[in-house]
Amino acid sequence: MRPANDGALPEFIASWFSDLQPLPLHAVTADPARVAVFSADMLECFTRRGPLASRRVEALIPRIVELLTRAHGRGVRHLVLVEDAHHAESPEFDAFGPHCLQGSDEARTVAELAALPFAQEFVVIRKNSLSPAIHTPLDPWLDVHPEVTSAIVVGNSTDLCVYQLAAHLRLRADALDLPGYRVIVPANLVDCYDLPADEALQAGLKPHPAGFFHPVFLYHLGLIGVEVVRELSW
Repeated sequence: MRPANDGALPEFIASWFSDLQPLPLHAVTADPARVAVFSADMLECFTRRGPLASRRVEALIPRIVELLTRAHGRGVRHLVLVEDAHHAESPEFDAFGPHCLQGSDEARTVAELAALPFAQEFVVIRKNSLSPAIHTPLDPWLDVHPEVTSAIVVGNSTDLCVYQLAAHLRLRADALDLPGYRVIVPANLVDCYDLPADEALQAGLKPHPAGFFHPVFLYHLGLIGVEVVRELSW
């Protein structure tokens, strides 16, 4: 697995990314009560509807459905969806434009996740910024579930909400001196939207080359202690 090099990807990052190894799901879920799966922003607005929709992100859906199904089948019951839900005057729109308005079709969980037979067990954490924890119920949920010592993070975008979520879980565990706490990001279950430089500059937008940001931000997650793996193997 070698990333598409969109210009200036350092060779050491490309090599690191290519050398990622799979991790068997059964090795993580031996004690399922201690495991949580966190899904970042698997919403209509980032997959099929609206200006931020991405085919790369849409392609994650069947893989994440399979992970959730297999994890649930192994007894994992902590399934947490961290999702954008913005009010009409959200300051974040200055950076990303209007998206995922509260109550809109865009802000719905993708249908494939919502249709899972255990979807009623999902814990939904709604957020009004890139942060999963500022002014949200995430930390209170974590506080009342100290049994969770392994967190699997999936979803989008690798460099934005996935990065913020995985980094928060890792740094919170470090700050609280939680020994043995694992944050695991499978590279094949996260991705970025792609906006190449030529298209972005023509539209007056900032480029967002997915082939660059995806491996770079995964590398940085690895740098701060997150376990980045090629995939969770069955």
